[in-house]
Amino acid sequence: MTNAIATVSLSGTLEDKLRAAAAAGFPAVEIFDTDFLASTLSPQGVRALLDELGLACVLYQPFRDLEGMPEPFRARAFERIRQKFQVMGELGCDRILLCSNCSPHSSGDRDRIVADLRELGDLAATYGVKVGYEALAWGLHVNDHRDAWEIVKAVDHPSIGILLDSFHSLARGIPSDSIRAIAPDKLFFVQLADAPLLDMNYLYWSRHFRSLPGQGGFDLTGYVAEILKLGYRGPLSLEIFNDRFRANSAEMVARDGMRSLDALRDAARRAIGAKPNMPARARIERIEFIEFAVGDGDRGAIEGLLRSAGCSLVGRHRTKAVELWRNGSANFVVNHETSGFAGSYQLSHGTSICAIGLVVADGAATMERACHLGIAMHASDIPTMPALRGVAGSLVYVLDIEASRTIWADEFDTVLPLVYAGPDVGVQAIDHVAATIPNDEYLSWQLYWRSLFDVDVQAQQDVIDPKGLVQSQAIQNASGSFRITLNTTDARDALASRFLSQSFGAGFQHIALRVGDMNAAATALSEHGLAKLPVPDNYFDDAEQRFALSDADAVTMRDNAVLIDEDGEGRRYRQLYSRAFAKTFFFEFVERSAGYDGYGAPNAAIRLAAQNRFRDPIVIG
Repeated sequence: MTNAIATVSLSGTLEDKLRAAAAAGFPAVEIFDTDFLASTLSPQGVRALLDELGLACVLYQPFRDLEGMPEPFRARAFERIRQKFQVMGELGCDRILLCSNCSPHSSGDRDRIVADLRELGDLAATYGVKVGYEALAWGLHVNDHRDAWEIVKAVDHPSIGILLDSFHSLARGIPSDSIRAIAPDKLFFVQLADAPLLDMNYLYWSRHFRSLPGQGGFDLTGYVAEILKLGYRGPLSLEIFNDRFRANSAEMVARDGMRSLDALRDAARRAIGAKPNMPARARIERIEFIEFAVGDGDRGAIEGLLRSAGCSLVGRHRTKAVELWRNGSANFVVNHETSGFAGSYQLSHGTSICAIGLVVADGAATMERACHLGIAMHASDIPTMPALRGVAGSLVYVLDIEASRTIWADEFDTVLPLVYAGPDVGVQAIDHVAATIPNDEYLSWQLYWRSLFDVDVQAQQDVIDPKGLVQSQAIQNASGSFRITLNTTDARDALASRFLSQSFGAGFQHIALRVGDMNAAATALSEHGLAKLPVPDNYFDDAEQRFALSDADAVTMRDNAVLIDEDGEGRRYRQLYSRAFAKTFFFEFVERSAGYDGYGAPNAAIRLAAQNRFRDPIVIG
């Protein structure tokens, strides 16, 4: 069973698409009819390029509106498909996709459909071609793969089989176990696509919102598991229509496509009890540390921010200009090195968050899975803490549980006296981190986390910025000990876009620290001198009534700029924000009631509006 990708999934000319697929490691492609028609290459020229790149054309697609057509449309369709068979012969391709008919001229008479497909089978046999009949979700007469299978059975021709496309099946909610009824030798081809769960016209949904496996909400693992149980050994091929992908780098989409198929196949094999070919998705225990790359001119400012957030200097690296700061259970590595990774990152992005460290159940297995998925590694000089490339070239350090117990004592000398200056903020953990990324990388980074780690996604949130709309995707593990949000926008003047400009690319924009008692934490932070993000009185006037706050709570929240949210079960989430450091990253402090699983989404618009008020004024003249 091999991986393949349809050229329609990628941007560029046919030649661009084929080169991108080959560079990503695909051994096979589907050639989309329009891509071929728009190419200046002859069929022989395309075949030569395929051979040069080591690619096989395993499907030509699509062919439309053939079965059940009246004359003269029927005769034209048969002549046209004959010409396609000739082209396929020159391409070295022996399979073609036939979509169920959508033409208003077509008849739904089952006997006519069967007769036409049987005649098509005879014609295909003379060219050595097999036809895969696909039930389009919006097909006029056939829109369910169970109906397509009944037709294929009735045709009973060796050159006519069924082609399954996960979008058409799962968008209509067709049970995947219905695949079991298909005769294995009649399943000619399988196309795969994920998609967000939306309620809209099937055609529009398909043409604009398909995504790679692991980027949407379909149960593709269960779908492919049924296909594997059937004994299918042909290609698993991606057919993706997505506005982002059409504008993205073909190389990035193709690379992600390989990763998505490898991860999906692994999940499906595990689902049926077959031997996996890579370690399981890595279980994250927690975020162990956040690392800052700090320029010389920002040393005093970053220390001031950390102290105002309740952090204390607790260690100095034995051989490097690196410090360890701590706030309760949260660790912060402050890297002042001017060479090496941190120095390079700081030169590229300014003083910023350059890495995070994750504790995982099995570090070696995590790195092995990353290798199978083609995730780039970084040569770490700490053997017990290997690193992977992350968002915008940042690093994700991987520590297994044993290494995490000794890493700080092994690398740092303790700073004495070990006394926290000022009251304890009561930080229990790093609750979550938030990354801001360009629109064209949004789905790519979702796939990164979902394919490598044992995490799930929440429903995507649309957040209102005063200058546009921000899309936010939360990703977390089952216990909630690891959480990350990915944020993007195409609004050029939104805060997220300004962060990307200020930081010269994607990166982590904020760190949320969980506290046990927000009132105590807010008081302590005030004593430390944290510059809090101001919140308008209008918000508190509403919150006091909305959440039936006591007079004391209302005053405390107002005095400390604390926002509040409540889920449907009455579980609450309280949060306050620091001002941003150099308009890049900032701290959030959160108190999360047991069982509350959100991120205070209703308050995001309040926070963004407040941060927008601190923009530099426009100078005219």
